[in-house]
Amino acid sequence: MLRVTILGCGGSGGVPLLGGPGEGGEWGDCDPNEPRNRRTRTSALVEGPGGGRLLIDAGPDLRAQLLAVGVARLDAVLFTHAHADHILGIDDLRQVNRITGKVLDAYGTRTTLSKLDDRFDYAFMGASPPFFFRPALEPRRVEYGECFEAAGMQVQVFRQDHGVMDTLGVRIGNFAYSTDVVMLPEESLPLLEGLDTWVVGCFQLRPHKVHANLDQVLEWVARLKPRRTVLTHMSTAMDYRSLLRCLPPGIEPGFDGMVLEVPAA
Repeated sequence: MLRVTILGCGGSGGVPLLGGPGEGGEWGDCDPNEPRNRRTRTSALVEGPGGGRLLIDAGPDLRAQLLAVGVARLDAVLFTHAHADHILGIDDLRQVNRITGKVLDAYGTRTTLSKLDDRFDYAFMGASPPFFFRPALEPRRVEYGECFEAAGMQVQVFRQDHGVMDTLGVRIGNFAYSTDVVMLPEESLPLLEGLDTWVVGCFQLRPHKVHANLDQVLEWVARLKPRRTVLTHMSTAMDYRSLLRCLPPGIEPGFDGMVLEVPAA
């Protein structure tokens, strides 16, 4: 059994956005009295049958997210791409290094790892325990379509179109994760067939240049037929209870701290 925790499911600014009446937050269409509308930046944690933990993306809310779910040990991190809302928590991985006493494997494409090295070169300089005074990551380059082992799990990655760049989609057994995607290339679609659970980005109801909207996600679901679909990377246009009322069976909005139990194979 895989245990997947949605650490955060908000857009790049989270929900609520800064601002709003009295500067108390801009909620848009989201009801501020519904706690599941309060969303941190998108990230997920996958725990395998053997106990290995793979973090998908390390955004600026990472420390608070891990504290909220009671997790401090990680075995590897995978970066879907190098946008700020998916990487600015890298410094918080230093404490993970201290707890585990080892350098953390960091998976990503050549482009993503190159951008990470440009912005966080100190995280890739190597370190010896117990002297982790900076995050210590070991770059592990992966190619689209590649299968590899991370945190004791077999992982396959696939290409997604984010409008301004390609991103990594992730499949582990019967689970897949697709954030920051506006179009799925034909060659990637077969890797999304036969899923038990699919977590997929759905930014808003109307079309968007770099993120899938609800109609697009519904088309994908109709074609791919996962048993369960959970929406992530949602904006202030996506009210939790309104979505529950309008979504068809098998599709639901995610929320921060949501736990999904997925058959491993």
